[in-house]
Amino acid sequence: MGMLVRRDLAVKYQSSMLGYLWSLIDPLVQALIYWFIFGVLYHRSGDENMLGHAGYPLFIVSGIFAWMWMSAGITESAHALSSQSRLITTMRVHRQIFPISKVFARSVEFLVGIPVVLVFALIFHGYFTWRLIAIPLAMLIQGVLLIGVALILAPLNVLFRDVERMTRLIVRILMYSAPVIYPLARVLGAPGDPSRLPGWFQFLYQCNPLVGIMELQHGAWIAPMFPSAQLVIMSATGSLIVFILGWWVFNRAESAVLKEL
Repeated sequence: MGMLVRRDLAVKYQSSMLGYLWSLIDPLVQALIYWFIFGVLYHRSGDENMLGHAGYPLFIVSGIFAWMWMSAGITESAHALSSQSRLITTMRVHRQIFPISKVFARSVEFLVGIPVVLVFALIFHGYFTWRLIAIPLAMLIQGVLLIGVALILAPLNVLFRDVERMTRLIVRILMYSAPVIYPLARVLGAPGDPSRLPGWFQFLYQCNPLVGIMELQHGAWIAPMFPSAQLVIMSATGSLIVFILGWWVFNRAESAVLKEL
């Protein structure tokens, strides 16, 4: 596993002048774009109450770095088997390690980005309290979810080529179906607000494991955003279900994948 992770990182950046710096530049540029759109052009005064004393740049950066791990993990793990056909058919190893190694490789890039988020927290009035334990907890839940998704997509992408296009669409949908660049309070609304979304929709929205994960990522630095225990449990349970489903799908499809490769 460690060998595959190191190999994946080395191959990804071997022809690049900036090398591993791209793992920081890419999410920072995206964060800058979203900050300009939502924090400047589409600024709404209510966000200050949702974020406490923290600035929107801290909110967006803490969300984007976590999202980039999610996005890259999903996209690259889908090709984990199809791009390693010769290695997979000759090596006597558990073939689950190929998509899982993609998830771990992208987690390294996320870890490299944490000091950048720390700098933003210092500049934009982040909170440095016991809530920082939310970061490893969020990583654990997100890792379990990503591995489950990777184990589903990797074999299906070998058997059905449409999965590649579907994956790109899913990634776009997931980005906006979780509070990555907007506060969760924007979805839940204030009690008594006539424009508030119905309770059943709010419940379904929060069943998305990414909602709890992103709230943990934000809440580590921004105290008003720290999620409830119920939301964290829902996120962890959903991620575990996806992981179990992924393991089952991979085992069921493995023999068919080997024939296809």
